[in-house]
This record gives sequence, C-alpha cells and structure tokens, in this order.
Amino acid sequence: MEYKDYYKTLGVERSAGQDEIKRAYRRLARKYHPDVSAEADAGDRFKEVSEAYEVLRDPEKRKAYDQFGSDWKAGQDYQPPPGGQQWTGGFGAGGGFEGSGDFSDFFESVFGAGQGMGGGPGGGMGAGMGGRRAYNQAQMKGEDIDASISIPIEDAFTGATRSLTLRVPELDGQGRLVNRRKTLNVKIPKGVRANQRIRLEGQGGPGFGGAPAGDLFLRIEFEPHKLYRADGSDLSLDLPVTPWEAALGRTVKVPTPGGTVDMKLPAGARSGQRLRLKGRGLPSKTPGDLYAVIQLQTPRADNDALRSLYEQLERESGFNPRSTLGA
Repeated sequence: MEYKDYYKTLGVERSAGQDEIKRAYRRLARKYHPDVSAEADAGDRFKEVSEAYEVLRDPEKRKAYDQFGSDWKAGQDYQPPPGGQQWTGGFGAGGGFEGSGDFSDFFESVFGAGQGMGGGPGGGMGAGMGGRRAYNQAQMKGEDIDASISIPIEDAFTGATRSLTLRVPELDGQGRLVNRRKTLNVKIPKGVRANQRIRLEGQGGPGFGGAPAGDLFLRIEFEPHKLYRADGSDLSLDLPVTPWEAALGRTVKVPTPGGTVDMKLPAGARSGQRLRLKGRGLPSKTPGDLYAVIQLQTPRADNDALRSLYEQLERESGFNPRSTLGA
C-alpha cells in the first residue's frame, strides 16, 4: 500500500503536540471545505486532511502509524507479536470513517457538538449519505485574525479611538470566501502597553453553517516618540542638564505625558544617572514611573568670556577625571 505522510499532509513536524495538530487541521479544513473553497480538488484535499487528522489526533492510532506506517490500518497482513495489540478501527474503502461514534466525535471536535449529521439518531452518517451533505450541515466557527496597530504613547496615557483599515475574509453572495477591505473604529483603552493584544469579538473570519464569526486580535505597538521610551508601564527620557545644574543640585523642569513637573537634582549628579519620578509613567492598576536619564551638556567656549571662565575653573578646581586611570 502506498505510504501517506500524514504529518506532511497537515504541515507539521513528527514531534508536533496535539494542540499544534488540531490548529493545523482547523486551518486546512477551512481552506478546503467544499462549501467555500474554489479549488477544483477541494473535496479530495479535505478528505486527505481529515484522514490525517483522524489518525494523528488519536494517541493509539498515531502510535501505530508512527511504528508501522501504512500497515497500521486494519485488514493488512501485519500480525502483531505475542502480547501485542492490534487496532481494528480504520477507514473504509470509500474514504469515510468506520463507526458512527468515530465519525460523530470527529465532526464534534471540529464543528462543535450538537450538530447532527443526519442518517441516524446518534448523529452518525447514514449509509446512503455522501460527504457533501455532511459538509453542508456542519458548523464551523470563523477563524481568528491577528493584526497590529501602531499608536502614539499619548493614546496609552489618555485612551483614544483610532480608525483601522485592513483586509478580512468575508463570504460573498455565492457563499465564496473573499478578502475585502474593512474599516473599524478601535477603542484604545487607557493604560494599554506595547505588545498587549486587544480582542474585537466577531470581527474575524466568517463562520460556516450559521456558526459565529471569529475574533480579531490587535497587537499594540508604540510609534517612535521624540522624548519617551516605554518599558511596560514605565517611561524613560534623556534629560539634558548643564554642568552647574548637576554640580550645584538645581531644580529643573521635566516634561511628562501628564504635564511638566519640577525635579530637584542631587548635588553632583552624574551623566547617565537615572532619577525616578514615581507614578509619572503610563496609567495602570499600579501606575508606572518615569525615569529621567541625566545627560550633561557642556557649552562651547566660543567667546573670550567663556574661555576665561573655563580657564579659571581649570585652575581653581584641580579636577582630573582620569586620575584613577594612572594617566
């Protein structure tokens, strides 16, 4: 019998976990579902994907498949060793699932419980029903969509509403899946942080068979800011100060998202030193802080008066910042 690589069919590694296998199957099942796919071989591809998932989702079937390849199916010539177990389930010659229990469980795991397939009281497929009828009756929740939006840091401080245009899948009048431009007004909550995700319920891909649409998840990014850098709820900015402000410990004005505040420098402040303004960062349950990073700015000696002052400072201070270097 020809070997079928079920892992390749689903596009996963042999080491893939059950959650990864399920996600891969749901993605491909939506792509090749005969009700929405425009591809000529959608029905065959859907059956291939379903066959692979039916085996890999079951630990016992997957174990047998990993060990014996195509010979894992019932009805082959393989005889298990003494004490071994032989799996007797499998796919019938027509490519369907044998046993109404397996079939029902399969569709419930993908489309949701409670959606009877017809043909029998247990929701299993009747002997005279083709797969197409089952597909038409099946329900499938719409696919979730991930996107990102870039906002100014000020939006996170005050909250805002932003307009976002993106392409999302929709069903056209003939029930075909197409991509269309959609504009949404997105409410940015106060205190949102970079890389945080906002959920917009029902704004994702369309559902099939009357099932609800998926959700849209927006990842927040901050636009580069001329003053601030964000780290969680904390902010930092470079604060230029003069040598005499740093040496004498003067009070300087510091811009914050909530307005300008006065900050007292410690006498002898050093370049690169971080000074904290508590609670002046982004709002949250515990407000973030703002860190002012001292950047000493030395005026140029570009006139005789300033040159004279520098020379006097040189003589009277005797300061040598390289004394510890032995130079």
